[in-house]
Amino acid sequence: MKDSAQTISSGFDHQAFLSSINNLPGVYRMLDKQLQVIYVGKAKDLKKRLSSYFRTSGLSPKTVSLVSHIRSIEVINTRTESEALILENDLIKNLNPRYNILFRDDKSYPYIQLTRHAYPRLKIYRGVTNSSKGQFFGPFPSAGAIRYSVQHLQRIFKLRNCEDSMYKNRSRPCLQYQIKRCTAPCVGLVSAEQYQLQIRQAELFLKGQNEKLISDQIEMMEQSSAKLEFEKAAEYRDNIEQLRKVNEKQFVTGFNSNIDIIACALQQEVSCIQVFMIRNGTSLGNRAFFIRTRLETSSAEIIETFLIQHYSRHPIPGEILVNEALENQQLLEHTLSGIALSKISIKSSVRGKRKHALQMALKNAEESLGRHLVSASNLNKRYQALIEVLSLTEAPHKMECFDISHTMGEATKASCVVFGQEGAVKSEYRLYNIRDIQHGDDYAAMRQVLTRRYDKLKEQPALLPDLIFIDGGKGQLHSALDILEGLEIFELKPGLRVIGIAKGPSRRAGYESILDENYNDMNIPLDSPALLLIQQIRDEAHRFAITGHRKARAKARTTSRLEDIPGIGSKRRQMLLQKFGGLQGVKSAGIEELIQIKGINRETAQVIYDNFHG
Repeated sequence: MKDSAQTISSGFDHQAFLSSINNLPGVYRMLDKQLQVIYVGKAKDLKKRLSSYFRTSGLSPKTVSLVSHIRSIEVINTRTESEALILENDLIKNLNPRYNILFRDDKSYPYIQLTRHAYPRLKIYRGVTNSSKGQFFGPFPSAGAIRYSVQHLQRIFKLRNCEDSMYKNRSRPCLQYQIKRCTAPCVGLVSAEQYQLQIRQAELFLKGQNEKLISDQIEMMEQSSAKLEFEKAAEYRDNIEQLRKVNEKQFVTGFNSNIDIIACALQQEVSCIQVFMIRNGTSLGNRAFFIRTRLETSSAEIIETFLIQHYSRHPIPGEILVNEALENQQLLEHTLSGIALSKISIKSSVRGKRKHALQMALKNAEESLGRHLVSASNLNKRYQALIEVLSLTEAPHKMECFDISHTMGEATKASCVVFGQEGAVKSEYRLYNIRDIQHGDDYAAMRQVLTRRYDKLKEQPALLPDLIFIDGGKGQLHSALDILEGLEIFELKPGLRVIGIAKGPSRRAGYESILDENYNDMNIPLDSPALLLIQQIRDEAHRFAITGHRKARAKARTTSRLEDIPGIGSKRRQMLLQKFGGLQGVKSAGIEELIQIKGINRETAQVIYDNFHG
């Protein structure tokens, strides 16, 4: 690759720049006067593509706006257009330019995993699949879709789902056995042969071979009935009924291969991409992605962008159906085939069942987009009210809210949540451990989190927020203003507002005091949409902080009691927790049970017992 750039301090001499550009494939980055990348694009012919931005006519208003901000263009030549497409995708994800489309999808898709144990465990799994870890089925597009399947697997096939530490230390069946969701292999109530039969039946279910599975269940029901084993026959009968209900609810397409069906609906500059995932003829569910376009863009262009962004980090099926003809279809097929290391086909002009599947996906995309726009309209009203209440010149592009959570000073956590004009930006949330302060000193905690947050961000002024909310009264607000002034954030971000949210009488929601930078109560009416937006942001910061605090507190309490006992090191602590299934089990154990652990004599057992019961 060859990298070249031309920077002009004021304005942009596009003619001089274009005279230095070649006709090779590559990627270009457009920068504004702050040298921030505002757009990334790729081209088969760089000179031809970049020249199109500087035509004297025929440009859309949004493209004219983009061009007016250009102060520099950086160019990277690539060997092929496919290589340019991959590089463009990487740069968009890393730089998040203002005018590009970026589908945020930080979570990996979940799988159902059957572990490699003598009695395999059924679990939900996220991460890199590896055959050494067991069998994986999926991926499923959402947590809801996978939970639905797991519930039916538990009800019909009764496989264990407990952690290994609990499984190895059971002396009697757990509640899952009592409610007929497990056959209790932990205490030997099912033979290895019978359990393997349950596994094979579950595999048929997960591979979409429900008809064969039902036939097998019918055959076993008849055999049990012939042997006068009526209770077992009734169990098979109930399984058959459950399987038929599942068949009715699942969208069985008749496809034999793995297919993703993708449809795009576009309205009011907002698009919705609906992805339906079909594996072995059975729909595993669907997922919606929403994005606001900043340049004039067609549905086909949005789908093309989605395909390369989505499948660069998720498994690619052999066939992809889309509801629009794509200009760069061959390029995308070639690029995705290279990523998947297998042939990938993209189809838009289809008939029969594929056409019906695309129509269904498009209808879902249109309905989801309609609901999203209604929700976005309500959010927009709240933003407009916030502009009026705070006397802002425009809607804030970025808002951050901070909250502190602890229990009597224990496991103090500080949260920072980020909201944009389209709502919460969860990928930018941050949780901070607060250390080296006096327990319960919320002011010191607020000073610490703001220092750590903005000491880094001040190196990139473009990433600073327009509005900061502090969950607290005058003391916390004063601490925040003091730190921000010391870091010279107000000089870097002129117009930055800092607002305090003080608890109201009896800490009742809706009665908060909203404090400005002069510590004056702004007296926002209780029915104001602006107050609802502020409460929404504050509640999200509180939720995020308290969730992090509770996890940290639970972890500390799980380990610290045992760590504090003389003579109990990491190995003994681990043995105790495994044997008794956790700290609660250790607390409930008697001295005679404790001395059964290797390395624990009666004296040490007495010390452990006294620690919890003294």
